[in-house]
Amino acid sequence: MKSLIKTTGLALAAVLAVTAAHARDIRIAPAAPPAHPANGTMYTNFAAYLPQESGGSLTATILGPEVVNLLQMKDALQSQVAEVGNLLPLYFPADLPMMSVTGQLSLTSKSPHAMGAAMTEFIVNCAPCQDEMKNLGFVYLGSGASDLYEFITTKPVKTAADLQGLRLRSGGAPWARLAENFGAVPVQMSVFDQFEAMNSGTIDGTMASVGDLLAFRLVEVAKHITKVPIGGYISTSNFTVSNVTWASLSQDDKDAMVRAANRANADFTNRWGYEIPDIAEAAANEAGIEFIEADPALVSEIASFVEADIETAGTYSQEQFGISDAPAQIQEFLGLVSKWEAIAAEVNDDPKAMAERVYQEVWSKVDTSTYGS
Repeated sequence: MKSLIKTTGLALAAVLAVTAAHARDIRIAPAAPPAHPANGTMYTNFAAYLPQESGGSLTATILGPEVVNLLQMKDALQSQVAEVGNLLPLYFPADLPMMSVTGQLSLTSKSPHAMGAAMTEFIVNCAPCQDEMKNLGFVYLGSGASDLYEFITTKPVKTAADLQGLRLRSGGAPWARLAENFGAVPVQMSVFDQFEAMNSGTIDGTMASVGDLLAFRLVEVAKHITKVPIGGYISTSNFTVSNVTWASLSQDDKDAMVRAANRANADFTNRWGYEIPDIAEAAANEAGIEFIEADPALVSEIASFVEADIETAGTYSQEQFGISDAPAQIQEFLGLVSKWEAIAAEVNDDPKAMAERVYQEVWSKVDTSTYGS
């Protein structure tokens, strides 16, 4: 009996060795450091899910941000340095104007899981979005969302008056409009540059995820954190596949990649949107960073601005991106947000349940033999 078990084990090992030897290894680029959930969760899990979903025919090698960063992502995918990458549409609005329209609604984010799912359903079924991706030579495999943004500053912010003249790093046009509305000065810079900018006094703070305290070492330079309703980062194309790579895959492997990406998208949002904030806040407390309760008047003023900014986002998209029907597209997207907020509440924000629902509602209806081509 022991001999049979040993023989069977050797045979299985031999099969696995042959499978691994013939596996297609995909170069994947999260464009974030290991401490960031885009790397430590999203792409790490994707690399684990690929062989699971493909029966061993697909594996992955992760390229660090020193090889491909966010600003380099478009070129890296087009040149095949990376075959799958984390692409942020707001970094390339001229190339992805329609996909950037939904990003203009970042301030409205309240439920990370709902926003990630709504973005995914919207972009998969948005013909202009798909055309933009095809024109760049890319295939879209889903989105995720961050936790709700906060003011992370070196000067205290409690009232609207405290924002006057503050230089705040902005991750895109929505936050720039918000800052300007309250008399602050928005500063556009890469998320990788905000540590040095705060440390040197070039900026007074950032409008960002509290997770940046750990992912980008802001815990070493921040002095105050103010929780206010300023949305979260939703303009993502988490798994952007080079169409050269996509076209080279069998249909089974395409389906496997879709399933792996869908699972990792939910993991990413769960980590960034729900788990990291508690961990980062504990680190902030340990570092002596002050948490400030915003004046109710400031909270109310920001909420009013965010509501009014929905119309502004439509006008902005018409003027800046040339999307004539942007207001109608925005209303369609907001309808999906409402749908997914209800689903997220129904499943109590469980990431596995969310992944299953997104697969059922979106990806199960996609024909990968024609999708992206």
